[in-house]
Amino acid sequence: MADEERDDQFDQDEEQEEKLFDHQEAEQLLPLLESLISTVVEEKKLVEGIDEEFARVQNRILLYGGLVPPYGYLVQKKLHRDTSASTLREALTRMEQTGCIVKDLDRGLIDFLSIVNDEQVYLCWKRGESRIRFWHRLDEGFAGRKPLGPSQGERHGPKPH
Repeated sequence: MADEERDDQFDQDEEQEEKLFDHQEAEQLLPLLESLISTVVEEKKLVEGIDEEFARVQNRILLYGGLVPPYGYLVQKKLHRDTSASTLREALTRMEQTGCIVKDLDRGLIDFLSIVNDEQVYLCWKRGESRIRFWHRLDEGFAGRKPLGPSQGERHGPKPH
């Protein structure tokens, strides 16, 4: 492997390394993430609806044979679908670029790699929550959420660094 290729591979590996967040950094991203999740959910619904419509049209054509499809209408729908899919991809890319970990878009679950009591964990946020108030271990999921500690205004639990 050439030196240049090794350098490119090294750069890619560094980029794929998960970002480590403190509580404040993660919370500063919440307005952006809330907006991006809203965009993703909305555009995903549009794409899925158009895909369902295309499937119905295709089934009608197959069922009735020789049916002339409404080409102009379908072209407009395809353009609308492509625009929505592109917007969806852009929003997902922007979410990835923040360094957060998207766990479930439909439920709006986002994790942020952090340190709690000298252990790598995830700060856990769900769409609609005003702040990040929970964390869980790397091998646990949403059901394993625990409240953050006193430095975040909670009365119990460990605090992130």
